[in-house]
Amino acid sequence: MICNLCPRQCGAVRTQNRGEGRCGMPEAPVAARAALHPWEEPPISGKNGSGAVFFSGCSLGCIFCQNEEISHGNFGKVISEEALWEIMENLIAQGAHNINLVNPTHFAHVVRNLPEFPVPLVWNSGGYDRVETLRTLEGKISVYLPDLKYMEQGPAAKYSSAPDYPEAARAAIREMVRQTGPCVLDENGLLVRGTVIRHLLLPGQLEGARQVMDWISREFAPGTVLFSLMSQYTPWGQADRFPELNRTLRRGEIRAAQAYMENLGLEGFVQDPDSARRGFTPDFDLTGI
Repeated sequence: MICNLCPRQCGAVRTQNRGEGRCGMPEAPVAARAALHPWEEPPISGKNGSGAVFFSGCSLGCIFCQNEEISHGNFGKVISEEALWEIMENLIAQGAHNINLVNPTHFAHVVRNLPEFPVPLVWNSGGYDRVETLRTLEGKISVYLPDLKYMEQGPAAKYSSAPDYPEAARAAIREMVRQTGPCVLDENGLLVRGTVIRHLLLPGQLEGARQVMDWISREFAPGTVLFSLMSQYTPWGQADRFPELNRTLRRGEIRAAQAYMENLGLEGFVQDPDSARRGFTPDFDLTGI
């Protein structure tokens, strides 16, 4: 295939077992872990856990990525589409409340071919998605779980090698919300439809977090989306190249961001600061693959 799935539209030639382009992935899906995941937002993880399938490769270049081993190191196993379906069916048999596709952007062509499952399908991406690609998934995805990392080109270029990220992510999120409509919870408090927008608070980037929350507040009517303020940042990957990011968050930064969220009236979640530990990053050891 000649790939233009993500906003980079690099036209890479991806064969069944050989990858090119920014993501470095072949046409066939590559995954590094599939297991019940208890650490998503409460209405996604629920009591049993979310059935998370971690895909390898990434079209972003975030220097602080906690999944660097698979996103930039490309560790993982090439599997067939049929094997992927079986993996997802096994997760459902284990009690997964949903199937959580983690970093699926460059495998959208595979996702659109998935059969219907008796649980919601979650698109868990960095937000760097192409609107035209998302439209091919309409009706397939029940829950969108995108990041909104930056609102300005400068930090997007510096920290993720994607100066067009703010524009691309905003357009993608608008499309996601158009597809899902307002968030819908079932009788058990589980999210069955809707969009949850995440923002990872970075050290010294409180103003960037405020810009993200301001945009969400302006863009969407109350009750339309949920917002997740994440405080799990831990210096990782190549963060030591950037002194301003080579530290953990200060409690004051987290409190200030939470207060701003509350003042805006954004409905959603604030991550426990204790999650800023490497132990909350799963082992990528081909479990479940």
